[in-house]
Amino acid sequence: MVYLTRRERFNAAHKLWVKDWSKKKNRQVFGKCANKNWHGHNFELFVTVKGTPDPDTGFVMDAKKLSDLIKKKVLKHLDHNNLNLDVPFIPKGMQPTTENLVLVIWQQLEPHIKNCQLHSVKLYETENIFAEYLGE
Repeated sequence: MVYLTRRERFNAAHKLWVKDWSKKKNRQVFGKCANKNWHGHNFELFVTVKGTPDPDTGFVMDAKKLSDLIKKKVLKHLDHNNLNLDVPFIPKGMQPTTENLVLVIWQQLEPHIKNCQLHSVKLYETENIFAEYLGE
């Protein structure tokens, strides 16, 4: 089994907030992420597919086609948008945490991966925080 990973980047804003909680509790739980005026991140997205290299091309999947798929199905919706308000595949009311984002990104990509399998979606919110989903 060979694993191929494509890295992409996007910028987006979000706010973590539970409307039924007080401002104080939201700040206690979410800290700066509960900023009333939102805040942004420079995200790094890693999408990994796995399979056996094609005997003719040597590719598990054409990396350019993987990049195009990520851009079409994910980045065009996320990049320079508000994750709470602007992204059609993020359910209304879902906290746009890194953990939830890897789940919805997986859902956008997995049906379109052909001749190999989607192995993982890893998303860095900062250089110190990331979430990874393996489709489990």
